[in-house]
Amino acid sequence: MTTVDTSLAFPFSARGDRIPPQVNALRETTPVRKVRTIAGDEAWLVSSYALCKQVLEDRRFSLKDTSAPGVPRQYALTIPPEVVNNMGNITGAGLRKAVMKALNPKSPGLEEFLRTTATRLVDTLVAEGAPADLRNDFADPFAAALHCRILGIPQQDAPRLMRSLHIAFMNSAEPIAAAELNWNRDIAYMVERLDDPATSGLMAELAALRDDPEHSQVSEQMLATVGVTLFGAGVISTGGFLTMALVSLIQHPELKAQLLADPSLIPAGVEELLRINLSIGDALPRLATEDVELGDVQIGKGELVLVLVEGANFDPDAFPEPETVDLNRPNASAHLSFGGGQHFCPATALGRRHAQIGLEVLLDRIPGLDLAVPSDQLVWRTRFMKRIPERLPVLW
Repeated sequence: MTTVDTSLAFPFSARGDRIPPQVNALRETTPVRKVRTIAGDEAWLVSSYALCKQVLEDRRFSLKDTSAPGVPRQYALTIPPEVVNNMGNITGAGLRKAVMKALNPKSPGLEEFLRTTATRLVDTLVAEGAPADLRNDFADPFAAALHCRILGIPQQDAPRLMRSLHIAFMNSAEPIAAAELNWNRDIAYMVERLDDPATSGLMAELAALRDDPEHSQVSEQMLATVGVTLFGAGVISTGGFLTMALVSLIQHPELKAQLLADPSLIPAGVEELLRINLSIGDALPRLATEDVELGDVQIGKGELVLVLVEGANFDPDAFPEPETVDLNRPNASAHLSFGGGQHFCPATALGRRHAQIGLEVLLDRIPGLDLAVPSDQLVWRTRFMKRIPERLPVLW
């Protein structure tokens, strides 16, 4: 058996404006490579498209089991272990239909709400004048507003829920006491929403299920968990992607020019921005539930496998000239930015529409959008599940 060097530390870089040089090198030489995680454990890092897709689609690689006691970890958990397999829990509790209905971007009035909200946020930026911070004053509040609308909770409550996300999505070697405090506070808030007659949206639908005999086995804690996790994961994903899409758009002025000349290309632009975005700051974890051959490597039962999304999305075997933004790419939507297999993100259509409307409004109102500082002055958040700049200063 070949001895493998385990000294390579992962993740490689918090910067989201360029792909780490290790990624292409590993994919070309050792697409299944042992690394050491933030938690200090060994894991297999998978970096080619074909092998990443294999891991995501093979049920012998489990997400649920990554939270089991004693298994190797990427980092310490910041949520209760049983919540790691959140969509699996939602499905098992018979709540999937209600959640999927809430995540439908074609639900009555939602697109109009998104466009009105984006316009209001951009109007405020324009009124205050350049420079503006597109992450904290546009992408994040736009994402938070969407998820308050979906859940049916007051828009003014978004900041109190947003403050938890800075810790909830940290990658830490050790457990963080504040994460549990935030979790308990947010669960208590969602329980209050279940009892509030003014609540609408998904939380109102979940509250009504408490009187349904078919859902008598679903605890109030579980219903509140749906609210907390949907807000947290949803906001951090949609806000993070939109922020990173704007970074990429500014980095590719030829793409911006195309979208300005023909706004009907924005959906195709969003698909390529999804592929090239580096917002996933670590990798998608899976635990091998039995011995599995992956490429030319034997993965042992109980070993941690990490799917490197940026490795897959920039794999020239899957996407020729991967660094080029090609609006006519025939397999544009084959990227792995939404995961894959049984854990494919359930909010893909919603995430796409959120980004499309955000870009439409921004490019229409601020066509001269550009960075207000040199790109190497962007400050990237470290040890976080998403690559995001702390601020995205722009002018026009």
